[in-house]
Amino acid sequence: MRALVGAIGALIVLGTFSSVLRTLLVPRATRSVLTRVLHKMVQVPFQFLADRCRSTEARERVLAPMAALSVVFHLVGWLTAAWLGYSMLQIAVSGFGVGDALRETGVAFFTLGFASSRHVQLTVLDVLAAATGPIIIGLQIGYLPALYSAYSRREEEVTMLQARAGSPPWGPEILARYAQIGLTDRVGELFRAWERWSAQVSESHTSYVVLSRFRSPRSGDNWLISLLAVMDAAAMQLALNPGLPQGDARLALRAGFVCLRNIAGVWRVPFDPDPSPDTPIQLTYEEFAEAVAHITAYGYPVERTAEQAWPYFCGWRVNYEDLAYDFARLLDAVPAPWSGPRRRHTGHVAPVTPVDRTPDAPR
Repeated sequence: MRALVGAIGALIVLGTFSSVLRTLLVPRATRSVLTRVLHKMVQVPFQFLADRCRSTEARERVLAPMAALSVVFHLVGWLTAAWLGYSMLQIAVSGFGVGDALRETGVAFFTLGFASSRHVQLTVLDVLAAATGPIIIGLQIGYLPALYSAYSRREEEVTMLQARAGSPPWGPEILARYAQIGLTDRVGELFRAWERWSAQVSESHTSYVVLSRFRSPRSGDNWLISLLAVMDAAAMQLALNPGLPQGDARLALRAGFVCLRNIAGVWRVPFDPDPSPDTPIQLTYEEFAEAVAHITAYGYPVERTAEQAWPYFCGWRVNYEDLAYDFARLLDAVPAPWSGPRRRHTGHVAPVTPVDRTPDAPR
């Protein structure tokens, strides 16, 4: 029996170290079972409360602290698991009861120093336990600056997009606002910036999985909805204006859906890696036609009608629509237009195009 307890304790300690290394140190898409369990324990009560909120602002307030609390809970979970594992090893080696083993390990693990043993085997376990606690805490402390630095870089572009796409962001609104201020020839700059942004988010959100759960400071912003808006704007430009330079829009689109697919690999969300361009999409033609009418009303030039452009737009959107909808539901993102259904609510919040007032036309 003592041997079995010791074997289980050793597995718990090794599993804890594996989880810590996979989460904090390994710079690639890895995720342990313990990490998923700990995150689920935090997510479930927060999501339960958010599902019962009636407004978007209330849901955002409830879900905002969830990711940060998950980071803290991971630290507590790792320390507790390691404490339990070393205590079981103490029981196997020393024959201590449960209470004495927890006490012996606890004072060593948290380096309190008021209990110790003169037995060599126990001293070795005490030393290992005493080293484990500070190592886990130190790694977590070192992990936080990298985590929040990646979050800050992500939110910089999301915040800048608010002036270009409204709140919440919407792809057609990007083209409408660029047309409204006479900058349709410079929308390629936006696509180039978001191509790089997609690469950065793909790297950071697969290395630090919890980043996907960190919400924007403003309730109307969201990193996923912002990316979806840029991809939709690029797809509309490619479908409506084949005569314009296509490089920037095509690269932004590809970088965007590659980003989503890389994150989906970590989250284990299934997707079709090579969908057919004629596969039906969930967005309707009527919604697309209304969006085309919206952007042309603000002066966006088009070479094709909505009916002519629709098959081409579908051929682009099929690459990312299902994944974007799945993530929007999983993250309970702000319900922007063209972003699919959510868990408990179906209404969408549309951005409002600002009125371009001047001294000559104040109204």
